[in-house]
Amino acid sequence: MVSCLSIVSFYGTYLRRCLTAGGLSSQTINIDADTTIHFWGPKKPSNSTPKPPLLLLHGFGPAGVWQWRQQIVSFAPNFDLYIPDLVFFGESTTSKPERSENFQAESMGKLMEKVGIQRYKVVGTSYGGFVAYRMAARWPERVEKVVIASSGVNMRRRDNMEMLKRANNAAKIEEVMLPATAGQLRTLMGLAVYKRPYLPDFILNDFIDTLYCENRKEKLELLKGLTLGRDDTVNLSPLQQEVLIVWGDQDQIFLLEKATELKELIGKKARLEVIENASHVPQLERPAQFNKIVNNFLSENTY
Repeated sequence: MVSCLSIVSFYGTYLRRCLTAGGLSSQTINIDADTTIHFWGPKKPSNSTPKPPLLLLHGFGPAGVWQWRQQIVSFAPNFDLYIPDLVFFGESTTSKPERSENFQAESMGKLMEKVGIQRYKVVGTSYGGFVAYRMAARWPERVEKVVIASSGVNMRRRDNMEMLKRANNAAKIEEVMLPATAGQLRTLMGLAVYKRPYLPDFILNDFIDTLYCENRKEKLELLKGLTLGRDDTVNLSPLQQEVLIVWGDQDQIFLLEKATELKELIGKKARLEVIENASHVPQLERPAQFNKIVNNFLSENTY
């Protein structure tokens, strides 16, 4: 149960007020009979001229607005933003048994159909990058451009074992990706943040209680349900779209070498931008540089 004095809960309330003030509203849609998606999107009806739609897909961990909080102000003037909670994160849920990133991609595609968006750009970070890749591969006629940030779409089975060694020899992947103690969250931060601030245990426990406790069983099933990275060989289909790959040079979740290889695998229209002195969350560690790189890519004319 979240404490009534939760600093994290107070900050979440502040984030929601900022989103509302910025022209976004909290919305929930039943995309089919079994699945409900919560997202932040443009208020309707709107008398302003529609802007190009941009779908922001979060990674494993806190739901969408927590991971994209530094991008919203930068991207909103140029794009109509859609920031969903992926299934079993935040307020999104399903009664279906599917747990793969393909199912997440299908759900996001249905969401965009439901809100009447036919063509859009997608930015995905980490786990959200897996989903973005699947969407782009499945619907090249819908997804115009793709940004894959800090996302080892080309991971191999052995990469998880090597990451566990970097995580103080953790025994299981869920000890890293689904931290249940302050120590486990501190280890995750050590992998994901280049210059992590010191946070006392009571704040880390507040993060866990507020942002990591819900749907733990289902999130573990999502980790086990990934179809990418099951084997020790990579079998990726190149994408037809222009693709921007963004990586922190100090990433300890997916090492920089994965980004270099991914650029070669994903097609001739892929480019790589490396952000120095950043790890797994460059959008939060180096937001000004990240935003400039992504904004320029998304706004330029397709060649």
